[in-house]
Amino acid sequence: MFAAYFDCPGGPENLYMKEVMKPDPGEGEILVKVSASALNRADLLQRRGKYPPPKGASDILGLEAAGSVAGLGPGCSGQWRIGDAVMALLSGGGQAQYVTVPEGLLMPIPKDMTFTQAAAIPEAWLTAFQLLHFVGKVQEGETVLIHAGASGVGMAAIQLVRLAKAIPIVTAGTQEKLEATANAGAAAGFNYKIEDFSEKVLEFTQGSGVDVILDCVGGSYWEKNLNCLNTDGRWIIYGLLSGGEVHGDLLARLLSKRASIHTSLLRSRDKEYKERLVRAFTEEVLPHFSGGASPPLQPLVDSVYPLHAIAEAHRAMEENRNIGKIVIEIPVCFKKGPLQ
Repeated sequence: MFAAYFDCPGGPENLYMKEVMKPDPGEGEILVKVSASALNRADLLQRRGKYPPPKGASDILGLEAAGSVAGLGPGCSGQWRIGDAVMALLSGGGQAQYVTVPEGLLMPIPKDMTFTQAAAIPEAWLTAFQLLHFVGKVQEGETVLIHAGASGVGMAAIQLVRLAKAIPIVTAGTQEKLEATANAGAAAGFNYKIEDFSEKVLEFTQGSGVDVILDCVGGSYWEKNLNCLNTDGRWIIYGLLSGGEVHGDLLARLLSKRASIHTSLLRSRDKEYKERLVRAFTEEVLPHFSGGASPPLQPLVDSVYPLHAIAEAHRAMEENRNIGKIVIEIPVCFKKGPLQ
């Protein structure tokens, strides 16, 4: 089979199409024929050599996939059948023609949803669900500040906060992105490039601040985050786009508000945790993706690239051009050659 690959860490130009062995499903695993995958910041970091896959995971890029069941490993429970339309949370390997998945990390694709749409769900939506409910314990009526609100995780978090009957507000870097977040359900949005989001958050909350912050930015936001965090608030860090260095008296400020910092990564969690997360999401959230022409929850696909153009997809994400998810389509047949 073919997969997107790189031999040396570096830029998108290092990506190429490589012929590799088709995986065989092991004990309790399902073989999925991949129709679509999606791009995540973790893929960019891995390509640069800054985020290696967990021990035992595929070194092929791709943390999510949608496709059809093509094979069953020994010891499977019988939940899945050949031909079932499924989407999967992965530790790697999604940007290839086939991938093996522990059966507990598969989810059925909602009725009337395409593979392209389904590929935009697993990593972003499960990350947002985990941050809000497993880590942040968001409650009805609370206010949640979501940084990078127009990202895949951000757009999912907006809708999940609404589903929890809480109030989502966001930051983003362009008016176009702020309009997209408003369409997704954000109660307010602030352009971090031209205004002090902490002051705007305090205005919106009438001085009380937010109860939960979902932060993928890190170091450069620490002071503003604490300025607009409510007493007993939860600051959840799941990325460090601006780096991890903090200069200042963070602990004293944190203590004065009785606030807490939580950190979370999904990729490195063990299989049992991920299976529990997938099961909860399937039961509590997945039904809301169904419901006619306008279901309550909808994945937002920004753009679609064929696998041979994955280098251009990486460039688009590095330049922050996307609103929502960048999806990678996996063609049935390939021509060898350099990637675009």
